[in-house]
Amino acid sequence: MNNSSDIKQVALSTIKEEYLAVNRLKDYIDDAFVSAVQQVLNCRGRIVVTGIGKSAIIAGKIVSTLNSTGTPAVFMHAGDAIHGDLGIIQKEDVVICISNSGNSPEIKVLTPMLKSLGACLIGMVGNTGSYLAQQSDYVINTTVEKEATPGNPAPTCSTTAQLVMGDALAMAILHCRGFTASDFARYHPGGSLGKQLYLKAENLYTRNARPAVAPDDDIRTLIIEISGKRLGATAVLENNRVEGIITDGDLRRMLEKGHDVSRLKARDIMTTNPKTITGSTLAVDALQMMRRNNITQLLVVDNGEYKGVVHLHDILNEGII
Repeated sequence: MNNSSDIKQVALSTIKEEYLAVNRLKDYIDDAFVSAVQQVLNCRGRIVVTGIGKSAIIAGKIVSTLNSTGTPAVFMHAGDAIHGDLGIIQKEDVVICISNSGNSPEIKVLTPMLKSLGACLIGMVGNTGSYLAQQSDYVINTTVEKEATPGNPAPTCSTTAQLVMGDALAMAILHCRGFTASDFARYHPGGSLGKQLYLKAENLYTRNARPAVAPDDDIRTLIIEISGKRLGATAVLENNRVEGIITDGDLRRMLEKGHDVSRLKARDIMTTNPKTITGSTLAVDALQMMRRNNITQLLVVDNGEYKGVVHLHDILNEGII
């Protein structure tokens, strides 16, 4: 019956079975796994990842992970390989072939052809007694006891195990290469994660106006400058050195107190020693500084010279949160 209790039970059972399958993988991190990592690191050709069916989908994901973490890789569908695409394989390449059974017809045709080309063959396989395992130079074991589906008709635990083992392989390679956060940013310039690692204040303040008044400017000049530059604040400068900052909030609070504004100057309203950053400050660090101090603008100052303003919205508009 399709009642809520049954639905929850099936979902929980699936999660449990896949958890157990993944947990067993720790027993398969052996010398063969280490050798497979070393083969990839020492490869003078390309890393080619292949598979058939659901394993082909996992292979594509592993390729994406390798590429994004500094290891160039290409995907080759096992079915297409035996119908012409095998021409991309060269002797210097390392081929990672993914198959749960290791005995599918396409794999049995493909494997000897790969061997004849002289490429190093790494089998990621769920059956260590299979044809693929026997023909591989190195075997990465992804054996699972059973699938989550009754009667084991659909790949569930097996593909999850392949996915996790692929991540383990990629992360081990990443570690050995000394891949850094800066390297990650270079490969992800368009994403929010990448921007956190490379976007700087100097990339933002140049888009904005540069609001500034002198210490002796009157209230009318202040209002026009803050309103006209649309950043909610202005720097107070003397000889292009920052003496303070005035925000629209400062103006509101001054008016609420009932001051005679006709005689007030910028120096009477400004906050001295304002929070500043340099042009090289990462946008994500600027955001954290704003949050800590409950402010929405930061003045950018390099070598004592006022450069401009970074507003909270500049950072949020870049997708950094």
